[in-house]
Amino acid sequence: MTPHHQRDDEAPAEQGPYSEPAGDDPAGGGETGSVSVGNYGFPSALWRGIAKRPPPVLSRIRWRSPLRGPWLTSVFGAVLLVALPVVVMTGLLSYIAYGPRFGQAYPVQVGWLRLPGLDWPTRPVWLYRLTQGLHVGLGLVIIPVVLAKLWSVIPRLFAWPPARSLAQLLERVTLLMLVGGILFEIVTGILNIQYGYVFGFDFYTAHYFGAWVFIAGFVCHLCLKLPTMVRSLRSRSMRSVLGTSRADTVPEPPDPTGLVALDPDPPTLSRRGALALVGGETLLVAVLTARQTVGGFTRSAALLLPRGRSYGNGPNDFQINRTAAAAGIDTAASGPSWRLELLGGPRPVLLDRAALQAMEQHTVELPIACVEGWSTTQTWTGIRLADLAAAAGRPRPGSALVVSMERFGAFNRAVLAANQILDPDALLALRVNGADLSLDHGYPARIIVAAPPGVHNTKWVSSIQFRDS
Repeated sequence: MTPHHQRDDEAPAEQGPYSEPAGDDPAGGGETGSVSVGNYGFPSALWRGIAKRPPPVLSRIRWRSPLRGPWLTSVFGAVLLVALPVVVMTGLLSYIAYGPRFGQAYPVQVGWLRLPGLDWPTRPVWLYRLTQGLHVGLGLVIIPVVLAKLWSVIPRLFAWPPARSLAQLLERVTLLMLVGGILFEIVTGILNIQYGYVFGFDFYTAHYFGAWVFIAGFVCHLCLKLPTMVRSLRSRSMRSVLGTSRADTVPEPPDPTGLVALDPDPPTLSRRGALALVGGETLLVAVLTARQTVGGFTRSAALLLPRGRSYGNGPNDFQINRTAAAAGIDTAASGPSWRLELLGGPRPVLLDRAALQAMEQHTVELPIACVEGWSTTQTWTGIRLADLAAAAGRPRPGSALVVSMERFGAFNRAVLAANQILDPDALLALRVNGADLSLDHGYPARIIVAAPPGVHNTKWVSSIQFRDS
């Protein structure tokens, strides 16, 4: 092949038999610099002994793709470097939105990993819709990039010996935390939004602690690999790669990390083809996922979302995450004998639905955003929570405990902060879109507050206790 054809890569130099490289760079594609090639760090006898006993299966594995190399690995790494912090931060914000200081964030007992208990803001009203939509949507969208990144570094994941020094051993531990953490978060997250609780442990607890394992591995690995990733990205231009056909695609120059194949097969795909394939998969997942947050007529294309597909009738025709039947609510409990109990003042106040309808009514347009990433915006009518606090005899409450008629379930009650109670758009809703609430949507009354997690908009309300703090 002439130099004229070698547009994005140089042909590899002649290479001898494979020798274990000093570097260990699944994330960035470069050397660690801790031990030179052929040498072992302390305790050298241990590493040499391990090197002499490779698992038999490793001797039969040959990595032949001519596309693998530090540059391609670094491209995928750069994309994840932008996306993953957004997924992490929005996930932690979701934990804060649940109200750790009220003991209703999951998991409850997290020790020193507990985040600050801030009053989750009520403005903008679409705040939780945005943060959780980004968390779930972007988390799904980057899955093709994560898989492509793992494919690009798989030779290093099976390198033998796995470490040649204590420094490399520690680096391998951070790699295990990084790769294991992100795969665990992706798998459990997908199963959660698919209602597939097959893993035998509490999702919220495992997902929260798994996130911190990933964060620790991500930060450590980033500190080690960022300079190498930058050098690899500068080694060739994206423009030249995108202009190179499959016929002109050759391996990257030999690298000390072992990512470049020693005896590559002919290319079946160009690097631009590989980038287009991963980009197309990412775009497809985005189209199938984002519509659960956009809502409206586009929601029918949200093929990855089985939750929230139960709809009501007429004005109540929008997503139902938990039906009355699942919650054990029947028409008798919500019938004429139903009373709302207001607590926290000098004496309890009982109000039936007719009394509530006689109070000043307000209409607001607010979204409900679920932890699974879907959301919907509807028009609600009811009594301001601030007016109910005044009727209870506690016009300036510090918080409110809202209790549902639902006897069981993790979210049959919720604590609202003072800013949520006193917000002018915070309602005890009786109607939606001009019609009475359906039983599945919380009849005879439900909470609607701007910008909280959807489960804090308690349905089938039986009592509200306004408290000092």
